[in-house]
Amino acid sequence: MSQNGIVNYIVVFLLIINVIAFLIMFIDKNKSRNSDLSRISEGMMFFLASVFGSFGVYLGMFAFRHKTKKWYFLVGVPLLMLQNLAFAYLCYLFLSNQLN
Repeated sequence: MSQNGIVNYIVVFLLIINVIAFLIMFIDKNKSRNSDLSRISEGMMFFLASVFGSFGVYLGMFAFRHKTKKWYFLVGVPLLMLQNLAFAYLCYLFLSNQLN
């Protein structure tokens, strides 16, 4: 497989996981308005952020004004963004060296 093929798969994966994370934030914000509905756990939101959905969670936080008063979201999600970027870069370097 070529290097461009790998990059394309990575980009598609990142888009999908971030759209899912963004939608999870939207769904939980809507559920928070109705106390009868079961909510999505904060652990699930952090899990999505840790598996490369941090940009979707962060964008959802501010687009829907959801979880923006919780310090651990304001600090944790940007830290997970850095971790996601660093890991993705290391994977890219590793895979590009394996192909050459």
